[in-house]
Amino acid sequence: MRIAKIAAFSHNRTGGNPAGVVLLDTPLTDQEMARIAADLGYSETAFAVAQDGSTLAWRVRYFSPQSEVPFCGHATIALGAALGEQYGKGQYDLTLNDAAISVHAQHTDGGYTATLTSPPTHSRPLTADERAEAMSLFELSEIDFDPRLAPARIHGGSDHIVLPLRNRERLSQMHYRLADGKAIMDRHGLVTIMLVTIEDNHTFDVRNAFASGGVFEDPATGAAAAAFAGYLRDVNWEHGGHITLHQGHDMGHPSLIKVQLSDEKGSPVSVSGATRSITDD
Repeated sequence: MRIAKIAAFSHNRTGGNPAGVVLLDTPLTDQEMARIAADLGYSETAFAVAQDGSTLAWRVRYFSPQSEVPFCGHATIALGAALGEQYGKGQYDLTLNDAAISVHAQHTDGGYTATLTSPPTHSRPLTADERAEAMSLFELSEIDFDPRLAPARIHGGSDHIVLPLRNRERLSQMHYRLADGKAIMDRHGLVTIMLVTIEDNHTFDVRNAFASGGVFEDPATGAAAAAFAGYLRDVNWEHGGHITLHQGHDMGHPSLIKVQLSDEKGSPVSVSGATRSITDD
């Protein structure tokens, strides 16, 4: 068993979202993975088992300190860096609980950059209950929303709610009660609730509440970034084939997430980010 600690989506070799990566020769039990994830204490840890004796194909599961999640973007980017460091640059095929994806590792001067290909995406308008509970959780009113994008339920391997806000100041003021957030996310089957402001058609500032995993906020959330890109495509946003998300600045952990997408609705998107080792932090 090899354990690495890697920050994904780092910006200028700082910040990013820390993840655990555990490379295994044989599977662990759910209880063992949950214990290791809790001991590491990161929002998610990826557990990867080599398939059929190959170092190019892996069975992957993701655990937060409190639960298993179906897909985690930043832990997949961290996994790509760990595989690149161990076995060299190139593409690695990953089998998740509910999807098959890939991650490509590329060595750079600062370490490794990784690009994941997400599961398929889809989105829908919020139900009345989802909208009311999300607004109440963050103490939002209708005037807080940006009229250019409607709140929605979005999916790119896992389920999220996105709440587009009118201005950056309101985003900076994000607050909520962790226990209330967990109850709402568990009730509606959500991994995070994403708050976003629009800088331009290609650039967004975001914050992601991750109460479902027992974490107040994620500094970078690749799964939500993939789902959000799919949502923009669903509503015919003029994305031009790429978007950039800035996250973590309000936490002091600046993160940079880049997404490339086609115009084909529902198709996977590519999510990229730089990484840095935090083994000695």
